[in-house]
Amino acid sequence: MSVRRPVAWAVAVVLFVEAVGVAALNWFLAIVVDRQDMSLAGLDPDMMSLSSKIGGVVFGLYFALCALVALLVALRDRAPAGLGRVLLISAAVVHGLLGAFTWGLVGPGAFVFMIVVLGLIVLLLMTYDAREAPAAAGQRPEDGQGGDGSPVSPPPAPTTP
Repeated sequence: MSVRRPVAWAVAVVLFVEAVGVAALNWFLAIVVDRQDMSLAGLDPDMMSLSSKIGGVVFGLYFALCALVALLVALRDRAPAGLGRVLLISAAVVHGLLGAFTWGLVGPGAFVFMIVVLGLIVLLLMTYDAREAPAAAGQRPEDGQGGDGSPVSPPPAPTTP
């Protein structure tokens, strides 16, 4: 039994939950800032509230898009390619950075969560990379021939004295 599809499903679920959680947390922080009548170093509270809402929506959509890529990987049982692969790699980097920040700001529990998600994303990327291409029928590696009958390595180039 392959571990690829369950890992892809787990990544999709975790990233969807995280997308909703990040958006909800930022929205809650925006409401808190809205209800106060103080400024932070002269910043406008309305602008801080609006930027928190925008940041929550943007990061929520980003994590939801990454989750959609993982969901498509799980449904198709194929490696992510192109933009989807870039999105998953960037999500892994973001989780590594967030893990480093959460250790000091939130605590070890949040750090462990971020590193587990990072590990799941990396595992998803690595397990689909390990898939081997099927060998051509009747081809032996010692034949020295590629799939189209051409030599594996080109002949040496002629040299001049």
